[in-house]
Amino acid sequence: MSGTTSERAATSSARRPPGAWSLGLLRGGIELKQFFRARDQVVFTFSFPIVFLALFASIFSDDVEGAGITASQLYVPAMLASGLMSTSFQSLGISIAVERDEKVLRRLRGTPMPPAAYFLGKIWLVLVTGIAESAILLAVGTTLFDVTLPSGAEWLTFCWIFALGITGCALLGIAVSSLPRSGRSASSVVILPFLLLQFVSGVYIPIDTLPDWMLSLGALFPLKWMCQGFRSLFLPDSAAVLEQAGAWELGRVALVLGAWCVGGLVLCLLTFRWKSSRDG
Repeated sequence: MSGTTSERAATSSARRPPGAWSLGLLRGGIELKQFFRARDQVVFTFSFPIVFLALFASIFSDDVEGAGITASQLYVPAMLASGLMSTSFQSLGISIAVERDEKVLRRLRGTPMPPAAYFLGKIWLVLVTGIAESAILLAVGTTLFDVTLPSGAEWLTFCWIFALGITGCALLGIAVSSLPRSGRSASSVVILPFLLLQFVSGVYIPIDTLPDWMLSLGALFPLKWMCQGFRSLFLPDSAAVLEQAGAWELGRVALVLGAWCVGGLVLCLLTFRWKSSRDG
């Protein structure tokens, strides 16, 4: 009797379809294979922040007055934050819009795959590429620009800034993917606001030279706080004088990035579409 019950339970378990988490892992593997097979995309993604770091570090190589650092050291955490937003916000905003326009999303929605599995696959893609890009950039920063890596408990701070920042930017990218009317216009619609954010968030222009109105505008979005959080880890305490408040404000960094995770999720739920407006 018990044997029959066990056999029935095993048969029922075998017939049970895989859950969203398992399918999300499989979907993530597919996303990663597609990404790494596009060699030009891989080269551009990983080289973008490094090229800009080398460029700005060569142009602005003097010491930053009163901060005890060089300008090149200032750009390392900025490019780290910018690179993470590129692999999350920009990448997802464009790729999802293209997939919607090519009716990939519509076909996926018609399969038994849970909708959550699709988004989990995208998250795995963003997470793996973000970690790889950060590792490469930090290797370059420590080797060429004398940037000191965090130590001990500081790595925990790095992890939560990384996690909250990339999550908020990824959710914002998923939400903004609904704005382009077609896959062709996706790059223009997504790249323009990202470029503007980099200027007002202290990525390309040192934070102490930006006017207050630009800093206030940048403070509304996650990139500025990612930059500030990473600066607190890779620069000495003397560099905090460059910030608008004259301090690292890690509590506020966590608050704003966490708020963007919640707000980004709400935006996704309100705006995401599986098919384009042309499909009705």
